[in-house]
Amino acid sequence: MIRYPRQLPLVGVLALALAACTVDRSRSPVCGMAMLVGPNLILQQLGDARALLTEAPRGLPATVPVRVTGGQADTAHARVTGDRDRFALELDRPLIPEISVDSTGRDSSVFSVLLVDDSTAIVHGALIFEGRRPPSAYARLGALVDYRRAVPLYGLRVNWASVSNPRCPLLGDSASP
Repeated sequence: MIRYPRQLPLVGVLALALAACTVDRSRSPVCGMAMLVGPNLILQQLGDARALLTEAPRGLPATVPVRVTGGQADTAHARVTGDRDRFALELDRPLIPEISVDSTGRDSSVFSVLLVDDSTAIVHGALIFEGRRPPSAYARLGALVDYRRAVPLYGLRVNWASVSNPRCPLLGDSASP
């Protein structure tokens, strides 16, 4: 019979713990849930007229991160062009999903939302949603464009801490352009 030293189980547990610490947290189930819950909270808040922006926020950075919500969950960066009255976010690569057309011939399936922290007024970036657009009475800040298509851009004040988890950032790694 072979006898193993008592430290072997301890070494195995430590090795397993070290491996768990090096796993990419962004692929964890918790981050997966955060990527579903955050955008849904934002969509719910779109119904609150007090949270909607009617003009471009002050301190708009030169570039912002942009992420597609839902199945494609891809991220890019957009350059801010135009002026405060009417501006556009120009994506650095094609990211806007296919646009469907409703029975009246209007495209109504894709839109974007610029997210501004309601307590600090910091612009965090924009999300692209696939689904029914907000009502036509909602103020548009401009457009989100790539070389293939353009979609309306709305603005929304959000409690950033409630929609984005620092361990699983809603807009991905927004620090690198």
